[in-house]
Amino acid sequence: MPSAKRKLVRPKFPKRTLNNMIDEFKMNWKHFIYQSLAATIATMIILIALSMEHAVVVASIAASIFIVFTMPNAVSARKRAIIGGHWIGLFFGAVWTLIPQPYHFISIIVFSFAVGSTMFSMVVFDMEHPPAAGTALGVAITGFSWNVGIAIITSTILLAIIRTVFRPYLKDLV
Repeated sequence: MPSAKRKLVRPKFPKRTLNNMIDEFKMNWKHFIYQSLAATIATMIILIALSMEHAVVVASIAASIFIVFTMPNAVSARKRAIIGGHWIGLFFGAVWTLIPQPYHFISIIVFSFAVGSTMFSMVVFDMEHPPAAGTALGVAITGFSWNVGIAIITSTILLAIIRTVFRPYLKDLV
């Protein structure tokens, strides 16, 4: 039997022209502005609660804020995913730092396993939240401290509360 060549089928996405984007903005400009301002306020509240020594973790929380305010109906924007995902990332980031890292290559392996085990656990426990992989990497790189743990726990709970408060007023923007 001759083997038939398979043609790669790419999904068809609507072409986004400048005119389409302008029309979308005209229809939803209030939501664009409101949700961006709400995300800014949420970021300020969380940054007040954290210190800049947690900058790597703050970056992953900022990515979570983006998801909550631009894609509030996404699976990864659920409170369960936000809190559970980041806590799983905190756990595995901390666990993998217990392995001695005498060489740079060993550190790369440890950091990679922190991310991989976080991803695996998030999927198994139905808590998929992509920024939490950043939390795992951040904790694995900087090392675990109680201050970092409290910062992650506090910021994820705050973000879940903020999401609950703003949820009735949010619309998917993406």
